Amino acid sequence: MWETTDPDGRRVLLASERWLHVTEEHDELREELSAILDGLAHPARRRRGREPSEEWFYLSGPGPTRFVKVVVHYESGEGRIVTAFPRRRFP
Repeated sequence: MWETTDPDGRRVLLASERWLHVTEEHDELREELSAILDGLAHPARRRRGREPSEEWFYLSGPGPTRFVKVVVHYESGEGRIVTAFPRRRFP
């Protein structure tokens, strides 16, 4: 389990099984764990997710593409990273 904070100072957790999910689907992010966790505190862009408890963070720099999208679900003021994947552009 890893921990970081978002731009609002809220605690965000990344469970080992979620990181395994990310790297199984996107091997190119395997070496980017630290950059993703560090970048979550200062994303290039941020949007509301599809659900009220979800936010999308776009990190500039890690990975082989222009952005990495990180999906975080919040519950009781604490976030959990659900997935992360490369994006060529901001949608």
